Order: sequence, then structure tokens, then C-alpha cells
Amino acid sequence: MSGATLSNRKPETGAFYQRDLDWHPPAYTPQYKTSVLRSPQKALLSLDNTLSEITGPVFGHNILGELDNDLIHNFAKAGESAIGPRIIVHGHVLDERGRGVDGVLLEFWQANAGGRYRHRKEGYMAPLDPNFGGCGRTITDENGYYCLRTIQPGPYPWPNRANDWRPAHIHFSAFGHGFAQRLITQMYFEGDPLIWKCPIVDTIPDREAIEGLTAVLDMEATIPMDARAYKFDIVLRGRRSTLFENRREGN
Repeated sequence: MSGATLSNRKPETGAFYQRDLDWHPPAYTPQYKTSVLRSPQKALLSLDNTLSEITGPVFGHNILGELDNDLIHNFAKAGESAIGPRIIVHGHVLDERGRGVDGVLLEFWQANAGGRYRHRKEGYMAPLDPNFGGCGRTITDENGYYCLRTIQPGPYPWPNRANDWRPAHIHFSAFGHGFAQRLITQMYFEGDPLIWKCPIVDTIPDREAIEGLTAVLDMEATIPMDARAYKFDIVLRGRRSTLFENRREGN
């Protein structure tokens, strides 16, 4: 990936919009068992952003390795590659105003093609792929664009209820221009019937929000005879403009 582009654009410093709690899942959702103990026991408080929340570290492309965004090869032995259907995932990181967010550190992790993660406490005994590590990272360009290569992960069972399965998904961590803009989310795949049977997905109250977590097949971005492509845009919190006496909330 090429080096970061220098810009004369003045960085924004305003506070971020408050989260829309009607859009996000409620904290207490008994069908997702772990939420019962993790949910707050008292009413939430709404506080404005502090300086430490509206600022954050700046990431440069020089921190990336050559294969950091290529999960097919970044853990593989020389001359070998991960097993599974090859895909490209690409899109833009945007804010709530529709503006591309540059310099976002995106980290991603996932199960292998058989639905198994590479960690010691994994309880699903699908086979491990010796050439697949399951994690990587990239940084968005000046327009907020990102791209990664990987294999399509498999679904897997999990001990929530007697026979619950997670749909195939990729985890994303997005570190924007401030700590209050940090987002950890998951991406699902268009057409997967398990999406609508998943207790975690079922906690999301708005069908449009669920569809916003679902990557769409993008045949225009495929590599013939190599990889299908999926398009997935990520939306982070936007900044309010400078506060004025006659418009305290900004715009």
C-alpha cells in the first residue's frame, strides 16, 4: 500500500454526535444470554464529549506490513495459501454526514472456512487451517476507501441455546479520528439464511440496521477465476460543527 497522502485540510475538532439508541440493540436482551449479566443495572447518563474523547492517535501507512490486508497469504507458508472460497471485501469508512474518513485503522478477524477460530479456548472442533491466521489490518486512504483479501468464513455453533449457530461473519474494529468514534462491529454476507436465525442479530430492533451490517455481492469488483467481491461500507459517528451562541448543538 502506498504511503499516506499529506493534506492541507484543517483537522476537525468538534464533539461527536450522540449515538442513536433507537438504532442500536438494547443492552438487555435475554435471548442473547451474556447480555443478562453484562447489561447496565442503572439508567444511562448522557454526557458531552471530553477532549480525550474527541481526539485520538494518528495512524500512518508505514505501520502496515506488505501482507497485512491479505489474509489468504499473511499466515501461510511460502508458496501456499489459505483454504476456502477467496473473496475481496472493500468499501468506504464514512461518517454520519456521508464524508469519507481518512486514516482509519481497520483491524479484522474471523473464523476459517470451516468456522473455526485460531485460539486455545475454541470449542468447535472443525479442522484448523495451518495457512490461515484469521486476522489482519489496513488503513483507509484519503477518501475513506479500504480493501482486503481473505477467504469466506464458515458458520459455527455456539453455546447460547441448545442449537444456536452464528452466521458467517467478519469482525471489524475501526479506530477513527477520536476515541468517541471507535467502533467494533461485524459484517455478514448477503443471502445467508442464518442471519435471521441468530440471537445476536435478533437484538437489533431495526431491519434496515441489520441490512446495513450485510455485505452485498459486488460482481464488478471480482477477480476472474480467483475471487468474488463483497462491498461493505462502515459508518462512524460524525462531528458537530463549531458551537455558536444561537445554535448550541452545532450543525
